Amino acid sequence: MAFSGKYQLESHENFEAFMKAIGLPEEEIRKGRDVKSISEIHQDGKDFRVTVTAGTKVILYSFTVGEECELETLTGDKEKTVVHMDGNKLTVFVKGIESVTELDGDTISNTLSFDGIVYKRISKRIS
Repeated sequence: MAFSGKYQLESHENFEAFMKAIGLPEEEIRKGRDVKSISEIHQDGKDFRVTVTAGTKVILYSFTVGEECELETLTGDKEKTVVHMDGNKLTVFVKGIESVTELDGDTISNTLSFDGIVYKRISKRIS
């Protein structure tokens, strides 16, 4: 399945508890609570370019499935890791956080887990 497209956050569950657990400052949590981020994904085989725009913040990710890359964490740290792909599912483990992103038609679900706390995001394709 091709991940390429533009997706807007529709809903999220357990945002505040998760962000507190990973150490995001209270002010950043307050600012991010109601932001409807947009993710633009370009997939070419195993190569991915992802641009996430959340308010005024823009984060760029570039990786090749199965190869070591450097990704920015939610707290702004940069860590080396490897993204794995199994069908329509991308999995990565960064700084204690497991991220599973799954494509189902025009919906992307992203589940982040850290220290027993789960944060789930649902985004819909907008183009």
